[in-house]
Amino acid sequence: MMDPTVFENPLREGLRLERAAEPCVTVIFGASGDLTKRKLVPALYSLATQNLLGGGFSVVGTGRTPMNHEAFRTAMRDAVNRYSDATPPDNAHWESFASGLFYTPTDTQKPESYNNLINLLVQVDRERGTAGNRLFYISTPPTLYSDIIRLLGTTGLNRAPDGGWTRIIIEKPFGEDLRSARALNREVLQVFTEDQVYRIDHYLGKETVQNIMVLRFANGIFEPIWNRRYVDHIQITAAESLGVEDRGGYYDHAGAFRDMIENHLLQVLAHVAMEPVATMEARAVRDEKTKVIRAIRPIMPEEVSQFAVRGQYGEGLAGGEPVKGYRQEKNVNPKSNTETYAAVKFLIDNWRWAEVPFYLRSGKRLPKRVIEVAIQFRRAPHLLFKHATSGPLEPNALILRIQPDEGISLNFSAKMPGQAINIRAVRMDFQYGTSFGKRPPEAYERLLLDAMLGDSTLFARGDTVEVAWELTTPILEAWTQRASNFPNYEAGGWGPKEADEFIERDGRRWRRP
Repeated sequence: MMDPTVFENPLREGLRLERAAEPCVTVIFGASGDLTKRKLVPALYSLATQNLLGGGFSVVGTGRTPMNHEAFRTAMRDAVNRYSDATPPDNAHWESFASGLFYTPTDTQKPESYNNLINLLVQVDRERGTAGNRLFYISTPPTLYSDIIRLLGTTGLNRAPDGGWTRIIIEKPFGEDLRSARALNREVLQVFTEDQVYRIDHYLGKETVQNIMVLRFANGIFEPIWNRRYVDHIQITAAESLGVEDRGGYYDHAGAFRDMIENHLLQVLAHVAMEPVATMEARAVRDEKTKVIRAIRPIMPEEVSQFAVRGQYGEGLAGGEPVKGYRQEKNVNPKSNTETYAAVKFLIDNWRWAEVPFYLRSGKRLPKRVIEVAIQFRRAPHLLFKHATSGPLEPNALILRIQPDEGISLNFSAKMPGQAINIRAVRMDFQYGTSFGKRPPEAYERLLLDAMLGDSTLFARGDTVEVAWELTTPILEAWTQRASNFPNYEAGGWGPKEADEFIERDGRRWRRP
């Protein structure tokens, strides 16, 4: 007889059912920072309005900025009013949520400074019934990660009291190269176990990224052609129309490749290219993603110019207005060689994807803001219709739009109305907003709730992070050793001409979204 407990836990069977988290405290280090205001607290408020947070749910903000509970609540209401996509808070909803907002100043590098945090957590557990369940969120500059993690261990905050649970969310970047990523993993695992650690990549919380697996594995028409026999190549694009804005200090150290390709776009690639899983359980999904990244052909230092290209924007036009070049931006070195555009070609050495190139590109000050995955299929034999078009037939393409206007498009050829056979490319379109009549949840909503539920499916595992850095560090090292001719593209263009030449060598061209 089948064990009746088999279907009790939806996460055990990989069924990502919508359910409320149990009562807990979310502790945000760096609570006076931009991420807390723009994303974290608005996401938590939205979850609260959907009744997805347990009774007594609380937030404890901490940081070096002096502030009391009321000042923190006022600042967070302003943040929700300004940044939340949900309905503006009414007094009743807000007062209920705000009653669980607390703040205590903490010097994250001094052990004695954690005493007030410990005392406040004990008080919140007692008064709000959060049962010792704690989710720590590190939303600070990466230079503070090691100190915070070490002192959470020293003060005993890495262990849950009274039978509760303790988990920690770590924001990217997870290191800046292979050596630092390994060091950070060692430091984290000296204090926490791997199943307590949630390395967050907000791209994986976006609806279209999550929908990649549904598209592939819940539809019989796609998976049979999702391979080298039918796919010519795949392009993954993250284009931004803005410059570095106020992030010059961080960005001038990181660059486009570290900031976007090494983590976000490589994780999207893994979802697109992974093998089917037997279950949607977290370990199975993350195993397959890691296998794909491991299977990507290493790029040797002497091959970098064949497989990767970089650029930096100069002065130009954005939205019809003149804008300055990267080297004139605030907090940027006027002689900076940091790339604001990067493109790379990866080849996956496995049976499914042998010799199918994956082109990843990301850049700032491009013509528009768009994030998409384009699966371009091989051209069909079309000699029968050689007189029906002015040029070669456009190949079929499946476009997964991650931002904005999340949805999926299929491009194919169709006959135009009339007596003659004239063929034109047309598009079949699906949009989340029009099809389902409601906005998709923000990525941080999904990921914060998953962490509270203990579902790590959409979070990066330590070995996956290291495998990604093994692949990408040689590219970064080669670039630091070679002179660059920057700036090499105008703001408002689609990147440097070297990027066009890079893909045209393969007989292909970049999509213009």
